[in-house]
Amino acid sequence: MKLEHNFIDKNDFELIELAKQDSEYFGILMSRYQEKLFWYVKRISYFTNEDIEDILQEVLIKAYRNLNEFDASFKFSSWIYRVTHNRVVDEIRKRKRQKEGLFDELKESDVEAFLRSSIDLEQKTLSKDCFKKAREAIEKLPLKYREAMILRFLEEKNYEEIMDILERPKGSVATLIARGKKILKRELKQVRIDCL
Repeated sequence: MKLEHNFIDKNDFELIELAKQDSEYFGILMSRYQEKLFWYVKRISYFTNEDIEDILQEVLIKAYRNLNEFDASFKFSSWIYRVTHNRVVDEIRKRKRQKEGLFDELKESDVEAFLRSSIDLEQKTLSKDCFKKAREAIEKLPLKYREAMILRFLEEKNYEEIMDILERPKGSVATLIARGKKILKRELKQVRIDCL
């Protein structure tokens, strides 16, 4: 079956309905989220790029199999992030090992954006030493805080989307973000990041 030429103009819900009839449309739908989900997993886990690709392949299969159960009262992006989140948490539990090199490949611009959004960092560029210390401080955040803050400040999700992804009430999401900021500020003070 030849795909329509104007599929780019279709919203997620339209593509979902088309994907129920033809799996190629699901591929088009997922191509919108593939890179975002890759970086989301990269930011919240210690997994290698190959591990992340494997996890995302499993997410794609699970999402496609459960497409008929998708609740259209939610955004598709929130749903697919939730499926991804669950798969990452399952894999972390399965491996039961200490996180290592969590942010080794996190871009300097991401660390700056994270700090700027979460602790009101002034508009300035971090030195290499400052970047390393800031990355280490972010890495020390417990997963529940780090994940909520990543969703809010790097993935730019609103509170309702974060609630759907983490399956927590709005007050809990706000608390996770506020406590995460507080912990991050304390960590930054402990490592004496003078460049902030």
